[in-house]
Amino acid sequence: MKLSGNTILITGGGSGIGEALAHRFHDLGNSVIVAGRRPEALESAIAGRPNMSAMTLDIDSSEAIADFARRIVAEHPALNVVINNAGMMRFEALDTARDIADAEATITTNLLGPIRLTNALIDHLAAQADAAIVNVTSGLAFVPLVATPTYSATKAALHSYTVSMRDALKGKVEVIELAPPAVRTSLTPGQATRPGYQPLAEFIDEVMTLFAQQPTPPEILVERVHFLRDAEAEGRFEQALATINDFARQARESQD
Repeated sequence: MKLSGNTILITGGGSGIGEALAHRFHDLGNSVIVAGRRPEALESAIAGRPNMSAMTLDIDSSEAIADFARRIVAEHPALNVVINNAGMMRFEALDTARDIADAEATITTNLLGPIRLTNALIDHLAAQADAAIVNVTSGLAFVPLVATPTYSATKAALHSYTVSMRDALKGKVEVIELAPPAVRTSLTPGQATRPGYQPLAEFIDEVMTLFAQQPTPPEILVERVHFLRDAEAEGRFEQALATINDFARQARESQD
């Protein structure tokens, strides 16, 4: 993936990892469109930055995604990079019957959203030079957090989908996976200050160094996420499962 001269769409670009990526790619000389549900957050993300624009997007609605795809291609015909970053994470208890609305919403946002958006834009992207799709998954795609089972499952599914996309689009569109570790963002309550989580700026510095490698790695993996990404291959899965779940539980309890 080339680092400058692109027109880049970043979903979930009004805060957290999405906003940080938007600013870094904009700093490198790209035109960047941030998309999300909250207009005020999007406007804040683009404030004072020429060649950045904002578009509202309800990633949960197939009709809204189809309309959004038509609008963005009309308004930004040079669009050649899509970063599927929008996501949600909810804590769920599996040991008793519950309302599964959070699970259903998580699947819609985290999995159907990227599938629908990519499908709506794939013909356009395949016709562009230097086209790329970046799917943001998670270290939890490889070792799940028991307290967020649907989130972990959607990220595992998106990892698998990305592998298929990479092979199917070979020679047409570059397909990259970005799998973060636990990062200090507002993804869950208290996470932005949670001890032991990677500071956002430190994470983005490392990510952009990896994007600068030529050729771009098919998986963007900062050092901290290898403990999860490589656990099964290295025969450490059960150990990693216990370690991250104990760590996450203790980190949350320390903030209560």
